[in-house]
Amino acid sequence: MNNFRFIRYLKKQTKARILYHNDPLFCKWCLKYAPKLEQFKDKHKGEDCFIIGNGPSLASMDLTPLKDYHTFGLNKIYLLFDKVDLNLSYHVAVNKLVIEQSAEEFENLLCPSFLTYKTAHSLVRPLKHIFYIYTGGPYTFHKDLMKKIAEGFTVTFVAMQIAYYMGFKRVFLIGVDHSFKAVGNPNEKQLLKGEDQNHFDPYYFGNKEWQLPDLEASELSFLHARFRYQQSERQIIDATVDGKLTIFPKLSYDQALKMCNPK
Repeated sequence: MNNFRFIRYLKKQTKARILYHNDPLFCKWCLKYAPKLEQFKDKHKGEDCFIIGNGPSLASMDLTPLKDYHTFGLNKIYLLFDKVDLNLSYHVAVNKLVIEQSAEEFENLLCPSFLTYKTAHSLVRPLKHIFYIYTGGPYTFHKDLMKKIAEGFTVTFVAMQIAYYMGFKRVFLIGVDHSFKAVGNPNEKQLLKGEDQNHFDPYYFGNKEWQLPDLEASELSFLHARFRYQQSERQIIDATVDGKLTIFPKLSYDQALKMCNPK
């Protein structure tokens, strides 16, 4: 490290310790892990990608073509790996229960995995492919991953913010069914008895704890995302098969494959 970089590093450390002395966890993340995210800034400027949700519609789709595209897999996407070679580009998970249930699987991923620091730092080792983000920021769409960002009641919203930071111009959604069979209050933690009908794999949350979705709040998050993308002359397009989300313009999966530029 040259003298200029060393002085810059010391200044940044001092500033962080002063600003966040009441929040030591955030201070540690800011100093040790946030700088590692800078390598992704505009890495894919002007390119296209798919964000793959976890809805049951995935089970009836031919996902093989996706290996040729930039892709974001969410939460327990690894349950698909024995069925199809996705050649996944990136992975994202922020839900506490998901991280608790999948720590070992996340450590074994072959692609960069973005996990919320507050939960993952004590469960998932900081391996080379693990990148900690810090969630819990104000409820809006955030453009800078090196600051606190919002979870927005759905990991899909977090993936949209990461894709934006990376510079992707068009984002195609699949598997975002936006439809759940559940009884209870939004965000309520429950034990899902029996097979999971709300995700692409019956064992996804089958006989495990999960949090009920908050569809209304997630729609508000998606409106934030749509606005920010449009503001920057970018676009989010929904190619989910029979999806119930109405926030984004619709396209068939086949049309999305033809329109989306490959890697």
